Amino acid sequence: MEGALEPITAMLTKHEQEIWASDQRVEEVEQRTTASEAATEGLGPYRRGIALMFGIAVANGSVNITVEFPYISVCGAEPPQSCIFGQVMNVGSFLVIWVCVIRYQQVIDYGFQSALNIVSLVTGCLCAIGGSLVGNFQTVNQIHVHLVGAFLAFFIGNLYFWLQVGLTYKITSRRGGKWMGVIRIICCLICTACLILLPMLHFWKRRSGAAICEWIAAMVLLLLFGLFAVDFRHIDGQCFHVVREKARIQNSTTTLEL
Repeated sequence: MEGALEPITAMLTKHEQEIWASDQRVEEVEQRTTASEAATEGLGPYRRGIALMFGIAVANGSVNITVEFPYISVCGAEPPQSCIFGQVMNVGSFLVIWVCVIRYQQVIDYGFQSALNIVSLVTGCLCAIGGSLVGNFQTVNQIHVHLVGAFLAFFIGNLYFWLQVGLTYKITSRRGGKWMGVIRIICCLICTACLILLPMLHFWKRRSGAAICEWIAAMVLLLLFGLFAVDFRHIDGQCFHVVREKARIQNSTTTLEL
């Protein structure tokens, strides 16, 4: 009888092996992303969101650029563009914190950890919080909170990049080369000049000139965040694997009793 059962046992064993082999196939999805793509390219929709807000404000008559050029906050003060403005600033603030944390860790990995790097991280996060305050507290609702947010976003944000200029020349490995420090200095000088002229022109009742300075300062700050792509492009990518759980099949022995 044992000889008669051998073909059946062999068939069962072969079937189990086929099932095991099929369950051994791993569905692996590998996605490589670099910190530069995830962080700096995410600021592209941020810029487009601000442009969309400005376009809606002009189209529905909330601002009249033929009378005077509007401040960014004035463009986003009334609905529906205020809703877009708030959402864009919240998403942008998250991305700014992300970039600041990546930069902080990158400087540490280069072997330069100091109070300058810590202060830089704090100022960058304050800049992000200020941007969120600007977007969620419009000038027509909470002007004082809005102004505090604007101070954090613009002036503390500008300070953050002056600190980054110092870090650019402190770290031993400068991936962007010497020209990256020069570009940061030029951009910071432009931003600083605009932020000095902005309150002066506003006090002199030259609101259009003050608004233009505000727009230039905002675009320069976004450009400075975008320049981190040069520093981040050498960061190794992270691999994410999606693996199907293997089915556990225990080898069984079939026994026939006659």
